[in-house]
Amino acid sequence: MVQAGNVNYRSETDLPETVGLFPLVGALLLPGGQMPLNIFEPRYLQMIDDAIRSGRVIGMIQPRLDGGRKDNGDTELCQVGCIGRITSLTETGDGRYIVNLHGIARFRVIEELAARAPYRSCRIAAFVADLDLGNGAAEVDRDGLLKAFRLYLDANQLEADWESVTKASNETLVNALCMMSPYGAAEKQALLEAPDLKTRAETLIAITEMAVVREGSEDGGPRTLQ
Repeated sequence: MVQAGNVNYRSETDLPETVGLFPLVGALLLPGGQMPLNIFEPRYLQMIDDAIRSGRVIGMIQPRLDGGRKDNGDTELCQVGCIGRITSLTETGDGRYIVNLHGIARFRVIEELAARAPYRSCRIAAFVADLDLGNGAAEVDRDGLLKAFRLYLDANQLEADWESVTKASNETLVNALCMMSPYGAAEKQALLEAPDLKTRAETLIAITEMAVVREGSEDGGPRTLQ
């Protein structure tokens, strides 16, 4: 079960069949995760208004990584995104919305729908297994994940609240580190498409170790992972 705000999502029947889409490069929303959004384009302001009047759900998705475009000029989209429920909305007074999204489940695009609104929407197949947030959590290499995270912090002279980090569940730790990671669109999509928490953690560890080695070589000296 995923609880997002006041709603519990327990089964496929609780999930939408169509969603409005918010394409955003480098954005990573995962089930159970929280994402703040600053909405200012008129078409997406309307999308939020429409979502509030219905199930409060929108779909976060990245433009396709190769930059391809459709015949009508719209960017092609990745095939996998994540639906999120709007759990808070603030009007700024200057025409913007500050929105918080709570990730529910990933989805695969079945087909994009003909435009009936200024924003894009699609019919989806939700990853129902994502409603079991702990799927794969027991198999996560927690020590390896924390080691890779510490290496990245040390390499970039950053600090973290280690007391909070060490108290976090495997599920919270993996998804939070993935969402806050500073990696590019391709890496974010790989993390999104990982089938379970164990694989997602392994993917994040591999990406982080490669980034640390690469940054070490760019600094003029090799950095060894032990």
